[in-house]
Amino acid sequence: MAKLMGELGGLRDGSEAWGLARLVEVDQAGYSRTDYEEAAMSIDAIVLLKEDHRKVEKLFKQFEKAGGKAFKEKRKLVDAMIEELTTHTYIEEEIFYPVAKEAVPETRDHVLESVEEHHVMVWLMAELRDLDPQDETFDAKVTVLTENVRHHVEEEEDEWFPEVRKALGRKRLQEVGQRMLDARPDAPDDPLKIASAHA
Repeated sequence: MAKLMGELGGLRDGSEAWGLARLVEVDQAGYSRTDYEEAAMSIDAIVLLKEDHRKVEKLFKQFEKAGGKAFKEKRKLVDAMIEELTTHTYIEEEIFYPVAKEAVPETRDHVLESVEEHHVMVWLMAELRDLDPQDETFDAKVTVLTENVRHHVEEEEDEWFPEVRKALGRKRLQEVGQRMLDARPDAPDDPLKIASAHA
């Protein structure tokens, strides 16, 4: 099962297409449908959020390595950042944060701070969405977005995710993780439709 989990690596977006594509790969590797379902169900909410963090960090690094004149590549990378971050922010605010606040009342201030950080990020994403990558402010805005997200991730992962994990336990985190996977298709395309945009 550990080997299967490794082969299932990467972000699970919860889509039927993703599931069928991965199932074909798993079947070719000799695993049963039950093995696949058990592996998929073992993803808990915090693991899922951390996977999102790693995926976005990879995009940030690709952007940082892109040449100064790689405008098409930068546009594509920023569009991917916006899509990933908008979905991530949506499932955090709609599902994970309320559960965390209820389970660990001490995280209330962390959650409020996180929502304010989201507020800054979604407005930056909204500006970047319509900004020409050749605009002199484009790279600067991406840098500010990157720095804000990295700070946000560090606080979540180091300061309060461990508290939430301890309070909720594995089974509850798996249930919340499944709810988050199920909610991904409901995430808006427009970052300004995220609740924190109007916080």
